[in-house]
Amino acid sequence: MRDQKHRSPLGSGNAAERFAVAGAALGEVRGKNRVNGFPVIVEGRRDKIALETLGFTGSIEVLNRGWNLERFITHMYETYGTRGNDGGPAICLLMDWDRTGGRLQNELRRRFESMDVKVGETLRGELLRALKPETSVVEALSGLAPNLRPFIDEEDPVQASEP
Repeated sequence: MRDQKHRSPLGSGNAAERFAVAGAALGEVRGKNRVNGFPVIVEGRRDKIALETLGFTGSIEVLNRGWNLERFITHMYETYGTRGNDGGPAICLLMDWDRTGGRLQNELRRRFESMDVKVGETLRGELLRALKPETSVVEALSGLAPNLRPFIDEEDPVQASEP
């Protein structure tokens, strides 16, 4: 469970504090991804590679695979259902936190919710707030891995195999 030090405001510009917040959020989702099969949806192949660099070993679904949105959403619905094993979100949406990623995130959320699929978006919000000064794209997380990995591993203590 995340403690209060990881929930402090991020406006201070303290990089270590921001990496702690981002790493804790990533670690929480990485644990669910590995243990509960909680799928993470990203935009492209390089985003998937970035998450694998951070130790994600569960399902990472790539949106840009040559399918239209209807086919992709249907695939996700049929594969993962409407709720996770714990009754929470069935999927985690992690689009880039730039303008295009925000539009895509909103469109996907709207379509999934129209099919009663519960969507997890907390990770994107935490990364947006914590890492905006460093990056606005998921694929750049691999370059931040040395700074994020200790905090990820603290939140998700079951060590993932090194990529």
